[in-house]
Amino acid sequence: MRFVSSFSTQAMHLQQTKRGSIASGGPQYYFHDLSDPVSTYLRAQGAVRVALVTPYGATKSDFFAVGKDHKLLSDDGKVTTGKVGHDRIQQGNATESIGEAIRDWYLLSTGNFERIDVDVQIVEDIFYVRPLSCKYASQSRTIELPVVERPLTFTLDYQSPFWRKQIDSVDRKLALWSLEEICRVVKDHRPSTRLAHIQETDILRASGPLRHLGVTLGGFVGKGYDCFSRFEFNKLPPYDVPVELKRDSTGFKYQQRKYGKDELSRAVVLCATHGHKQVPVNIDIIELDALCHYRDRLKAG
Repeated sequence: MRFVSSFSTQAMHLQQTKRGSIASGGPQYYFHDLSDPVSTYLRAQGAVRVALVTPYGATKSDFFAVGKDHKLLSDDGKVTTGKVGHDRIQQGNATESIGEAIRDWYLLSTGNFERIDVDVQIVEDIFYVRPLSCKYASQSRTIELPVVERPLTFTLDYQSPFWRKQIDSVDRKLALWSLEEICRVVKDHRPSTRLAHIQETDILRASGPLRHLGVTLGGFVGKGYDCFSRFEFNKLPPYDVPVELKRDSTGFKYQQRKYGKDELSRAVVLCATHGHKQVPVNIDIIELDALCHYRDRLKAG
């Protein structure tokens, strides 16, 4: 996996132009203070596909970062030289601007942005754009946005605050029932209590209780990703992502590749136990054993 850090002493940010045209999708967003690695890569490529980092993690988008000396010939990313004069993010095939997308994912109010501070990382030739804070043109204050690393990870070693907040938002009796059911499932997969000949797909017995916790597992397809699934946490928009089933996460080799040339290297591993020592970037782990242990904390609380 190709990964380039974007560390810069100045805050990279987007500036909104054409502030009077939000309803038509007309606002444009110019880059300012890009880090040297990001700027060099963008100028060399002309146009780079953008993945927007949401509270759940990165998601595929139709946005393109376009260099100041290039312009898009079409919405699929074909470029030619052109003296536009600004590094920018263009909509491509998207139905809304990146500012509107950020508003939707982070539950922000409508209004014209003055600037959006961002972090940009290059992962497998895609710009992963993470909004950090924003300032509306009509307000003096700056709104800081939450940054949670591995937001969908819940293991014995690391429990994302995003996950904990979601569990705490569920009715306590329903959450306890769900975690009890998960304990019943994971018991049959732990090394000390494993049932003979139990299959990996038995983990799907946890789909009911997981649904109550905000995770809807899709159908098991058995080729490529195991099940394309949906997360709905904390009243945010739903987030769709491939989920891989593993008895233990050490069996996850990520196919360690993308599922297709136009897909992100983004997936969630749902496992009974977690033993993977080097989890790839953008891969989250949900360990049923850890959710079972969280039941005791919830009871005590």
